[in-house]
Amino acid sequence: MGTTEADAVQDIRFARSADGVGIAYAVHGSGPPLLIDACWLSHLQFDWQSPVWRHFLVELGRVATVIRYDERGHGLSDRGVTDHSLQARVADLEAVADDAGFDRFALMAMAQGGPVAIEYAVRHPARLTRLIFYASHAGVPQGASQDQLELDEAFQSLIKVGWARPTSEFRRVFTSMMIPDGTEEQMKWIDDLQVMAVDAETAALARSQRQLTDSSDRLPELDLPTLVVHSRGDRMVDFARARHLASNIAGARLVALDSENHIVLADEPAWPVFLREVTDFLAPDRVSGGVESTAEDVTDVLSPRELDILRLAAEGLDNDAIAGELVLSVRTVERHLQNAYAKLGLQGRTARTAAVARLLSHT
Repeated sequence: MGTTEADAVQDIRFARSADGVGIAYAVHGSGPPLLIDACWLSHLQFDWQSPVWRHFLVELGRVATVIRYDERGHGLSDRGVTDHSLQARVADLEAVADDAGFDRFALMAMAQGGPVAIEYAVRHPARLTRLIFYASHAGVPQGASQDQLELDEAFQSLIKVGWARPTSEFRRVFTSMMIPDGTEEQMKWIDDLQVMAVDAETAALARSQRQLTDSSDRLPELDLPTLVVHSRGDRMVDFARARHLASNIAGARLVALDSENHIVLADEPAWPVFLREVTDFLAPDRVSGGVESTAEDVTDVLSPRELDILRLAAEGLDNDAIAGELVLSVRTVERHLQNAYAKLGLQGRTARTAAVARLLSHT
């Protein structure tokens, strides 16, 4: 049974990046792991009840164990960060992926997360089962026109002058580009998210450093199933950049959504199309990852460490005792158990009992 909106919960955790920056990430849902590469604006707690994002979180949580994180300097991650380079952001993704504990996972790049996901996929091909780009791109091509340079300068000025103002007239410019078809409630939420997620100085600094990033030359190196999903009328990231991704990644499939919104909203026809395409694309992971497996293949589904922990749980040891036996932290034991439950398609209070029963029926 899938997660319902009423019982959906998220587990917020923290990973430490290579330079010591703390990166907040959250895990929810059940099924094969899907790690979402951070987009420009996020706040793990504020997003959870969002009239703009909530349907993404609920519905994706029904088909996958969703891992998402706040970019450095944003949301619940460490603030006051000055290094927003590609290398630093890739290190953040590496830290979250390692801390979450999944051996392999699907990766979804959203918006500005594209270059980071591309670089990660090139460096760690064995970790990924498949790759999704949603409203994303490979980076900012160098040699921009004078018009583009002037537009970028105008955006930077809007951030510096209007981001922190108590009224939202300046922030509404960005909001209107993200969800031009949004209701006033939805637009106001994006207005508020901007100041909730990041301060003006960091927003401007991070954007200026992202403008220097282009991973287009890495695209031919990607060799895994890839889905590119993009709104035809996206005003934040032009549809041409989705075509660029799909045409330069071998075997990639491009799905054009009939929408003007950068963030597809729950009540527009494009939303069920997006959900169906992503669900179908993840289906092979759902089978091979063990969500639909039986008791006979538990030992093939779980990692050796997860099996060790589950065997001790079957002996009646609690998490503290398991941690002592294996010389691990209690948090690490809990994380491995949660990952095991996700792989087995289990959730809720009975997950531990069901996992142990499945293991015992096999041995």
